[in-house]
Amino acid sequence: MQHTTIRPDAPLVLPDPDNPLLTQAVTGVDHNGVTVDIRVPVERTLTLYLNAQEIVTMMTINDHPEYLALGYLLNQNMLKPRDVVTEVEYDDDLQVVVVRTEAGTNYEQKLRKRTLTSGCAQGTAFGDLMESMEGVVLPQAELRTSWLYHLTRTINTTPSIYLAAGSIHGCVLCRGDQPLCYMEDVGRHNAVDKIAGWMFRNEIDSADKIMYTTGRLTSEMVIKTVRMGIPVLVSRSGFTAWGVELAQKAGLTLVGRARGKRFVAVAGQERIVFDLDIEATPDAPLGDRQGYRP
Repeated sequence: MQHTTIRPDAPLVLPDPDNPLLTQAVTGVDHNGVTVDIRVPVERTLTLYLNAQEIVTMMTINDHPEYLALGYLLNQNMLKPRDVVTEVEYDDDLQVVVVRTEAGTNYEQKLRKRTLTSGCAQGTAFGDLMESMEGVVLPQAELRTSWLYHLTRTINTTPSIYLAAGSIHGCVLCRGDQPLCYMEDVGRHNAVDKIAGWMFRNEIDSADKIMYTTGRLTSEMVIKTVRMGIPVLVSRSGFTAWGVELAQKAGLTLVGRARGKRFVAVAGQERIVFDLDIEATPDAPLGDRQGYRP
């Protein structure tokens, strides 16, 4: 797999816009009637098995199938943080990933309670996910406005599939003002699941982390962030009413419309430290995030 050059302030895991398997060329005609060649993300199916049981078939760019599989199972409460995973096997020809655990599992009843969510690419959540949020106490942590400014600038200018081809969501796990793990996919739920899988595999502590997403702050994103034990969720996009309500109940710091120096916090405002001098700080470069051009 090819990789872009890693800058000193780049995350530990980067998108790979140069990977030929993730995008393909398409020829079209623009508004002037001129023939143009653009790149578009490639969707692939990925069928997930937990031990011998088929769980779900997802649409994904399929760049990190192991992390996606583990993160999906964790965020659907089918895999617990202390469970022992003995093997994750991926077959590219069959487009199948199998997660094997030390203890046996059976989720036939759980699968019958599956409901469609607002996420892109047919994201799913299960009926007992709300119950899994009960009793969760998120860490105190803090979010400095200077961190938010720096993160927005860094993420928006990092080479990505979005900047190369558009039509894709990104999620970034951060600590302080530093991105650590930047994942992209056709659905934001897939991107955040990949981060959950990466954290599980690498035993990453969530207490001092920030989750940044390019997508809407929906109930699904709030639930997954809370389940991952991350105290702060940030987006350059807006909110849904249920997402705000759940964040307030869970004690999650929810920040939206984060662009440069500007943002709106609708939950968990007590974690925010206003240390950025707004008047003395120049507007951050937005890269192509505010208006994708092929």
